[in-house]
Amino acid sequence: MTQRVALATVMDRLAIDAVITGYAVAVDDGAWSDYGALFTPDGRADYRSAGGGEGPAGEIARWLEETMRLFPVRQHLIVNRRIDLEDLGGYPGDRAEVRADYLNPMCLERKAAGGPDADAPGDAGSGRAGRATPGFVTGGRYTFELQRAEPGWLIRTVTVHEKWRRAPGA
Repeated sequence: MTQRVALATVMDRLAIDAVITGYAVAVDDGAWSDYGALFTPDGRADYRSAGGGEGPAGEIARWLEETMRLFPVRQHLIVNRRIDLEDLGGYPGDRAEVRADYLNPMCLERKAAGGPDADAPGDAGSGRAGRATPGFVTGGRYTFELQRAEPGWLIRTVTVHEKWRRAPGA
């Protein structure tokens, strides 16, 4: 592998990592147009193992938008990312697969300010009404298939493999 190919491979890995991070941020922030922009025109998402649907990314974005209204506070953590780039005899191709674990705490509501779970001293002026209590936490693994396109790397498919779910007090 030449130095130029090695550099291109590193750049591809960084770009793919940015797409995966963008996915988590879009879902957590409810930025559904950003979510859709991460996919190829024929992109698909499969959330069946987490109780959702499977279909074109645009349809799934609408389902997520409706479903995530129940959880105004959410924080996706996508970790242990394994990026496998297509290998064309020592040169990177235009396809990649990412397998990455996730931890996803979601909160049904925030506690009122001044309550037992309210902002701690030093949080004054943070703009937060109070701390949120997780409604439940899920964990599992994502499988992303990505494709290089004119604007850069895009998600062709994402599949959620939920492994566990826990409600507080369970």
